[in-house]
Amino acid sequence: MLTKTKIYLSSPHMGGSEQDFVKEAFDTNWIAPLGPNVNGFEADIQSYLGQNKHVAALSSGTAAIHMALKLMGVSTGDDVLCQSFTFSASANPITYLGANPIFIDSEEDTWNISPELLEIAIRERIAKHQKPKAIVAVHLYGMPYKAQEIKAISKKYDIPVVEDSAEALGSTYHNIPCGTLSNIGILSFNGNKIITTSGGGALIAPDKVTKDKAIFLATQARDDAPHYEHSSVGYNYRMSNILAGIGRGQMKVLDAHVALRRQNYAYYKTHLSKYEMITFLEEPEGFFSNRWLTCVLTDSYETREAIRLALLEEDIESRPLWKPMHMQPVFKNETHYTNGVSEDLFNRGLCLPSGSNLKESDLKRITNIISNTLNSND
Repeated sequence: MLTKTKIYLSSPHMGGSEQDFVKEAFDTNWIAPLGPNVNGFEADIQSYLGQNKHVAALSSGTAAIHMALKLMGVSTGDDVLCQSFTFSASANPITYLGANPIFIDSEEDTWNISPELLEIAIRERIAKHQKPKAIVAVHLYGMPYKAQEIKAISKKYDIPVVEDSAEALGSTYHNIPCGTLSNIGILSFNGNKIITTSGGGALIAPDKVTKDKAIFLATQARDDAPHYEHSSVGYNYRMSNILAGIGRGQMKVLDAHVALRRQNYAYYKTHLSKYEMITFLEEPEGFFSNRWLTCVLTDSYETREAIRLALLEEDIESRPLWKPMHMQPVFKNETHYTNGVSEDLFNRGLCLPSGSNLKESDLKRITNIISNTLNSND
């Protein structure tokens, strides 16, 4: 009896040269959270992004957000405005610092933070409470947020932006790479991302001084002394030389991975657009998404679940869109500014398998199951 191969939502995809860099690290005994691969990986990312940015390789995207907020001076009792429609790692670091997350709902064009609600929240917080200390905006599923509008609000009220590009390496906004559009950007190299270091992330700094501050804090804040001297609290957030070696190999195939993910999106759209019950998130003019995950919006919760369960029955992984942070039990008591967009997206949206290592036969298998499900529901 033949067993059908499991299809994952977004599995790691190695390019082939990763082991060369890892082997070199072993051969030279650079088994530490520093070394040639860390320096090289940072340089590779800096070269790829351009814009005169400086990159610090860290242990995770979450650590990078934590460091970014720390560098912006966020501390106990401060307000931080955060996109509600996102993964919890965008919001958790706010609470690490004892600050208050203020959740902002989405707009319909990109599914990202609503500029209109953001400004309403800022005005109200200034009038009734205090001026927010920072904004966390997310390029969700690889789709850039409305950076021009968010930047204008940031400048108007003098509130810095942490640009969560965990899902958006390879995406651009009017030809400018995501991660370089704000005060401080962050990347994630988790196992499901467009490239991976198994676990890891990066902070994208505007200058070397900021990068050096991030690295200082990420390496236990050790002062310049012959002994261990500490004048401030530090963290163990630096990326290892081994994982950075994987990253160096992955950077060689980044553009190819983006092209393959975009091909997945095109395949799904070609084969599923004929169904009125399904719509796709289009790129606004000047927006270029890496299509990290292809997401569809169905006509109802029932349709979404029928598709998800039919795929699950065939050992194919899909996932509802992110449950908004303002709906999460852990954040139930936090202030939020909502318009119903993200809750509706959560109820009706589905992430389809999107790995850059999917075969055409995999895509055909997936779309056939979805087609059969939709046809049976007519």
